[in-house]
Amino acid sequence: MISALNRLVDLVEERIADQSAEHLAEGLDVRGLAGELGTTEYHLRRMFSSLAGMPLSEYTRRRRMTVAAADVVRGEDGLLNIAVRYGYGSAEAFGRAFRAVHGAGPGEVRRDGGPLRTQPQLRFHLTVEGSTPMDTRLADRPAFRLIGHAARVPLIHQGVNPHIQRHVTALPQEEHLRLKALCDTEPGGLLQVCDDLDPDGTEGSELTYLHGVAVSRDTPVPGDLDAIEVPAGKWAVFRTAGPYPQTLQTTWAATATEWFPSNPWRLRPGPSMVAVLERADDFGTATCELWLPVEPA
Repeated sequence: MISALNRLVDLVEERIADQSAEHLAEGLDVRGLAGELGTTEYHLRRMFSSLAGMPLSEYTRRRRMTVAAADVVRGEDGLLNIAVRYGYGSAEAFGRAFRAVHGAGPGEVRRDGGPLRTQPQLRFHLTVEGSTPMDTRLADRPAFRLIGHAARVPLIHQGVNPHIQRHVTALPQEEHLRLKALCDTEPGGLLQVCDDLDPDGTEGSELTYLHGVAVSRDTPVPGDLDAIEVPAGKWAVFRTAGPYPQTLQTTWAATATEWFPSNPWRLRPGPSMVAVLERADDFGTATCELWLPVEPA
């Protein structure tokens, strides 16, 4: 996986160096590269965004504007020519993208020599720490369904997601008890389910959040509840305990930085689930299980 991510970075550089407007406009063939490297586009994008801290599209834009800035400062070509060279149809579109990265327009930078915010070329390395073992198990589950109350919410990487918090707290206490009584299969108890997640993990992108439980495939779904059908497959289950949600979010990040690079598994499309096993009255601390859908790498 580390070599696959570095090849993806090389592909970005090759595309920028080509400086053909038609070539740049095509976009990266991530699916084709993933196939050549024996993985999937979904897993490659998820691992890139988790390890780089930004989606592939954002990294590509930053690198393109970093290289373009050198042409702007040199002043040998007009701004429209530079815009076209880097795949933009107008100087205005190029200027908006340039300002989003550098905080100033190309005309200002040409006049003043800055400010410039450089995006260095990424290079991924695997560092094996081994000092903090991850409490993990693999579960092979038949098809089941998730039922509960669903909502579309924006993705927030750190801290409590206020949109999810409002969605859950709006449910009366008796509804939580009713849902728990409907659970008849693993993972047990009330679940925090994220589905339809953008593979790039872009902050602010929408996902489906479901507050509910797991039931067997044959269990009828009450008419007032939403349902997500989950096909049979394997799951990596990570147990966490500590301050909530910080410990859970740290473990989620560590699956990308430590577990997946060191184990012969990769993410597959499907919902991620968090089962809260124990929690303090104020939810300041909790013991949880994070369920991620996986397949052999």
